[in-house]
Amino acid sequence: MQEPRPLWKDLLQPAVIVGALGYFVDIYDLTLFMTVREKSLNGLGLAHLITGAPWYQDLLSWQMAGMLIGGIFFGVLGDRMGRLTTLFGSILLYSVANIANGLVDSFGAYAAWRFIAGVGLAGELGGCIALVSETLSKERRGYGTTLVATVGVFGAVVAGWMADHVDALGAMVGTDGWRMSYFIGGGLGLALLAMRVGVHESGMFQQARDAASEVSVRRGDFLSLFTARDRFFRYARCVLIGLPTWYMIGILVQRAATVFAPASGIQGEKIQTNWAVAAFYLGLTFGDLASGVSSQLARSRRKVVLAFLLFSLACVGFYLFGAEGWTSVAYYRLIFLMGFGMGYWALFVTIAAEQFGTNLRATVATTVPNFARGSLVLLTFCFTQLTGTKEAPWISASVAGGVIGAVCFAAAFLALWRMEETYGKDLDYQEMR
Repeated sequence: MQEPRPLWKDLLQPAVIVGALGYFVDIYDLTLFMTVREKSLNGLGLAHLITGAPWYQDLLSWQMAGMLIGGIFFGVLGDRMGRLTTLFGSILLYSVANIANGLVDSFGAYAAWRFIAGVGLAGELGGCIALVSETLSKERRGYGTTLVATVGVFGAVVAGWMADHVDALGAMVGTDGWRMSYFIGGGLGLALLAMRVGVHESGMFQQARDAASEVSVRRGDFLSLFTARDRFFRYARCVLIGLPTWYMIGILVQRAATVFAPASGIQGEKIQTNWAVAAFYLGLTFGDLASGVSSQLARSRRKVVLAFLLFSLACVGFYLFGAEGWTSVAYYRLIFLMGFGMGYWALFVTIAAEQFGTNLRATVATTVPNFARGSLVLLTFCFTQLTGTKEAPWISASVAGGVIGAVCFAAAFLALWRMEETYGKDLDYQEMR
C-alpha cells in the first residue's frame, strides 16, 4: 500500500508558497494606507481630513470602491482566462499603483491611485484561494488556504511596524517616510512577480476549460449568480458572514486613535493607528491559524465560524462599552483579541470557494471577500450619518458603532444558520445554467 503524501510536501508546493507571499504583499499594501494615513494627510496639507471628513473624502472608501469593481473584473477574468492570470495581473496593477501613491501631491491624485490600487488588490486573494483549493486534495485544501491566510495577514503587522521605521530611510533618499512606505510596498509586489516561475495553472480549471460543454456551461458568468434562486442565496450567505470583518477593522480599529480611544478615556500613552492596526492583524494571524486547523480537526467549517463570531461579538461589546478608563496596553490587548476573533477570515474565503463549481469558483472567491471589504463604503456612510459632526453631533460614536455592529453580526449569524457545510466537499463539478 502506498504511503500517504506528507502534509508538508503539499503545503510547500509553488502554488501555495507564491499564493501565501502574494497575499502577504496584498495585505501589506491593503492596510498600508491605514498605517500612514495621518502622516500622509498631514504631509499633503490635508490634516482636516483626519477627523470628521465627509464620507466621499474618506480615502479608504475610495480604495474599497475600487475593490468592489476589481473583484468583479478579476473574478470573471479568473474563470475565463485562468487563476494565474488573475493572480499575477492583480499583483502587477496594485504594485504600480502603490508606487504612484508615493508620488501624489493632491487629494484628487491620492484618491484616484487608492481607487486603482483597490482594483488591483481585489484580484490576488480570490485567484490564490481558487488555485490552492483546486490544487490540493479535498481533505487537505483547508490547510493550504489556512497557510495562505496566516502568512498573508502578517503583512499588516509588518506594514504597521514599517510605518514607524521608514522615516530615516526616506530621509536618506530625500523623501517622506510615508512615501517610502508606498515605494517599498510596490517594490515588494514587483519582486514577487519574479517568483511566478514554477507555478502551474489549476488542472481542474484546465479540464473544465477544455471540456466540450460550452453550450450548457459558461465560465465566469457573474450575472448567473443572480438569475437562479439557489445560487443567489448561496452567494449572499457567503458575503454576509464576512460583514463583521471589515466593520471591525474599517470602522472600529481605523478610528481607534482618533475616535474610540479618546471617547473611552484610555490612560497612558496615546493610541497610535499603525500599532492598533498591527495589533489587530497580529491577532488575526493567530486567529486564521487557529480557525483553519480547528476546522480540519472538527471536520466542519460552520461550527468554527460560529465560535469565532460569538467571540468577536463579545470583544466588540467590551471595545465599545466596557473599556472606560483602561490603560493603553490593555486596549491594545483587546484590539489583538478582536483580531483573533476575525480569524475566521481564512474559513470565510475558503467557504466561498467551496460553495460553487469550477466555472464560477474564481468569480465567487474573488468577489465575495471584496464585497465584504467594499461594504465598508456603506458602513462608513452610515457611521458618519449617525454620529453627525463636531458642531452638530447626533449620537455618540460608541452607540453608532454598536448599531452598525448589531446589523452586521445579525446578518452574519442568519447567513451561517442556512449555509451548507463544505468540509471535504468534492469541487470537481460545474454550475449548470
